[in-house]
Amino acid sequence: MRIVFMGTPEFAVPSLEELVEEHDVVAVVTQPDRRSGRGQRLRPSPVKETALKHGLEVFQPEKIGSAEAIEQLEAYQADLFAVVAFGQKLPDPVLNMPRYGCVNVHSSLLPKYRGAAPINAAIVNGDPVTGVTTMYMDAGWDTGDIILQEQEAVLPRDTAGDLHDRLMVKGAKLLRETVRQIAGGQAPRIPQDHEGASYAFKLSKKDSYVDFTEAADKLDRLIRGMNPWPLAYTYVGEEMVKIHSASPSEIQGAPGEILALAGEGLLVGCGSGSLHLIRVQRPNAKAVSGADFANGLRLRVGDFL
Repeated sequence: MRIVFMGTPEFAVPSLEELVEEHDVVAVVTQPDRRSGRGQRLRPSPVKETALKHGLEVFQPEKIGSAEAIEQLEAYQADLFAVVAFGQKLPDPVLNMPRYGCVNVHSSLLPKYRGAAPINAAIVNGDPVTGVTTMYMDAGWDTGDIILQEQEAVLPRDTAGDLHDRLMVKGAKLLRETVRQIAGGQAPRIPQDHEGASYAFKLSKKDSYVDFTEAADKLDRLIRGMNPWPLAYTYVGEEMVKIHSASPSEIQGAPGEILALAGEGLLVGCGSGSLHLIRVQRPNAKAVSGADFANGLRLRVGDFL
């Protein structure tokens, strides 16, 4: 099968690798190189790096719906477009172009958590199970007919990064099986229950704020759900502090009060229970243990964050 693969971040790399092993990937479409790092150097996407390693043609349109992009996509004469975290919405002319349509890998069990941040939402909301879905793409946001799904347990101390890494591998294998079934004319097509849909919108800064008046177990899920990006944060005075890791405790104290300096961390009271801050980062500094953080600011038991 002639496939055009569309993807950009690390999450999409295993999917590309799986398809290259079994199909004719005639081109890889990815986002243009972006500037990043202190030197603001142009850097290729992880998908572009993988494509070049395999000697595949790479196409990087600024707008996938432009006349130039549509003309180039038509020239590939692909049977299928496989889309994994590409980063641009496909317009109708692109969706309708390949013979077998466009299929997408989404990191939730649709129709739950449509949108840009389903992995974060699964952890923040305390879901015991999530998974991956392959679907036929349509004009909506993650509203297309379901092809295949596979569950993945959310482990008690998972971060978003942990779950991301497992789902990107599981999603890649599910995509490979999906394409096999499409090629064999056996792929199911299951309409989504739109009334049962929920959404996990793109994260903003306010989503990761740690408010110590909330329950400790809720804040623990928030901190894990925002790791490795965008990282949870709170304030000490007027200084914004990022929290990389923490663990909940049943010890009770006033919200924001430092209850103990124990081991490598410090214990902070919450609305219910308390939170053991294990790894913390001040602005323009490296992440350090909670104890070193407290020592650096000369914080003591009884002080408030």
